[in-house]
Amino acid sequence: MRGALGVTAGAALAGCATDDADSGGTVTINFWHGQGDTAVLVIEDLVADFERSHPNIKVDTGGGVLSDAMLQKVLAALAAGSYPDVAYIFGSDLANIARSPKVVDMGDTIAGTNYWKPVRDAVMINGQVRAAPALVDSLAVVCNKTVFSAAGVDLPKENWRWDDFVSTAKALTNVDTGTFGTGWPGAGDEDTVWRLWPLVWDAGGDVIGSNGRGIGFADAGVEALEVVRDLARDKSVYIDPKSGSEQMYQVYNSGRMGMVVTGPWQLPDILDAGVDYEVVPLPSFNGKPVTISGPDTWTVFDNGAARVEAARTFVSWLIQPEQDVRWALGAGSLPLSQESESSPEWSQYAAETPGLKVFATALESARVRPVHPAYPDISQALATAITSVLLGKSTPEEAMRTCADEADAALRIPR
Repeated sequence: MRGALGVTAGAALAGCATDDADSGGTVTINFWHGQGDTAVLVIEDLVADFERSHPNIKVDTGGGVLSDAMLQKVLAALAAGSYPDVAYIFGSDLANIARSPKVVDMGDTIAGTNYWKPVRDAVMINGQVRAAPALVDSLAVVCNKTVFSAAGVDLPKENWRWDDFVSTAKALTNVDTGTFGTGWPGAGDEDTVWRLWPLVWDAGGDVIGSNGRGIGFADAGVEALEVVRDLARDKSVYIDPKSGSEQMYQVYNSGRMGMVVTGPWQLPDILDAGVDYEVVPLPSFNGKPVTISGPDTWTVFDNGAARVEAARTFVSWLIQPEQDVRWALGAGSLPLSQESESSPEWSQYAAETPGLKVFATALESARVRPVHPAYPDISQALATAITSVLLGKSTPEEAMRTCADEADAALRIPR
C-alpha cells in the first residue's frame, strides 16, 4: 500500500444513478478511483477505452476522494445510502468495508487467472473473494551508489542480514555532510508500521496469533524493534515526522541518504532526480527472503442488479493483462499476474527500469497483512511502539508490552 497518489475531482458524495438503464439502454456506474497526478490520467484513458468498447456502460469518475481518505468516505456513504458502484479500497481496510452487506462477492472475477499469491490473499475473507485486485507492490532497499562510494562502503548483496543493514547505515552516516544511512516514516501511521512486518515474520512472528484472540508477535516484535532501536541509537536514521514520507524521499533524492526501504512506485521519482541507484532485496535475520506486499482492491457495491452487472463487467475488463500492464506502468506498481508480467510491454519496461525486476521477484516471497477488522487497531498500537522506540522514549520491550496490551484488547472485541 503506497498511500495517496493524489486528490480526485469532487469531494462531495456522488449521488447514485438510477438502477435501470436509461432510455437509450445505457447503465451509469460511479467509480471512485482515488487517484491523482499521473495515475489519474491513466485511469481516464482506460475508462475512455472501456466506454468505447462497451457503449451501453458509462463510467462516472467525478466522485470520491484522496485514496488515504477513501475508507472514511465510503463508510459515510454507506451510512447515508448514497455509495459508489466501485471504489479503490486499501487491502488493509477491506475487512472493515466488507462487513457491509452491500459489498458484492467477486469470486468469479478472479477465477482462472494466475494472480500472485499476495494478490489473492489480499482479497480473501473467510474463504470468500470480497473484492478484485487493483494494485500490487513489494518492499526492497534502494541504495544510492554515490553515497556508498563516497563513504567507501560496498553495496549489499542478496542474503544480507539486518545486522548488516544496521552497520551499513552507521557507516554511511556523516554528520558533517548531513548524510543519513537510511530513513523511517515516523508519523505513527500505517506507513510507519508496514515496513516492520517483514522483520516480525522473519523472526517467526505473525500479526494475529493462532487462536485469533491475541497478537502473534509479542516476542518477534521485540527482535524487530531492536533493529529500529539500533538505527536510532546510531543516529543513522532520518525520521520523517509527516505523513506520506515526502521529506524522507526528498532527503534520499537529494543525495543525503544512503538507503531507503521503499517500493516500485518510488523509482520514477528517483530516476527523475538523477540518482545512481541499485535495488537489493530486504535483509533478513536468517537468510531466507521475505518481504511485504500491500495489494489494494477494486471493491464493488450493490446498487441493484443492472449496476452490479455493469460494475463487474468494468472491473473484470480493468484487471485483464492488457489493461493491468497499462495501469501498472502508470501507477508505478507491479503486474497483478504472471500473465501480465510476461507481456512484451512489461518486459520492455522492466528491462529499461533498473531494479524493477528485484521488486517483481520479491513477490514470490511476499506476505500480506491479514484481512481482519481488528487490523487498524493492531496497526495503531504498533505504530505508537515504533515511534516511541525511534524517538528513544521506550525500549523495545517496554514498547511491545504496551502494544500487546492494546492490540490484544482490540482482538477480543466481538465484530
